[in-house]
Amino acid sequence: MRLEFEFFDRECTEVAEDLVGKNVVYKGNKLRILETEAYCGLIDTACHAYPQKRTPRTEPLFHKAGTIYIYLCYGIHWLLNVSTNVEGVPQGVLIRSCVDATGPGKLTKKLGICDKSANMENVSTSKIIWFEDDGFECNVKLDTRVGIGYADEIDQQRLWRFKGDF
Repeated sequence: MRLEFEFFDRECTEVAEDLVGKNVVYKGNKLRILETEAYCGLIDTACHAYPQKRTPRTEPLFHKAGTIYIYLCYGIHWLLNVSTNVEGVPQGVLIRSCVDATGPGKLTKKLGICDKSANMENVSTSKIIWFEDDGFECNVKLDTRVGIGYADEIDQQRLWRFKGDF
């Protein structure tokens, strides 16, 4: 079953945890999500949109919940995120890894995401990218996020990485 707008219209931490075990689908390629990270732009110095930093790059985080945010990391890897919560409040979830694609760059490559063509798509209406729930259940473990050494210490210590135990 396709995840609708209401699923994403919640706090990023709730959505990040609940996405673990769900499937991401892009142009017919489907992967089960193994790991996510939450980013809350109002209070989180690790978020690209902190503090209310609205730029062409971060624009998707300010849009309606379920908006896709794709960006190039280190000039090498495309990373996949989805906005959460209410429009105008920058929050998002990084899809960090999937089964058979451990790492955010590896998962976009396996899905076939090689540019920003899906950027700004909304997963509740898009014909090319969405998330599905097939009833799979798993335990979720909490951990600190990866690669955010630039953020304040309190944000580095937040348990906002969600890892499926399967």
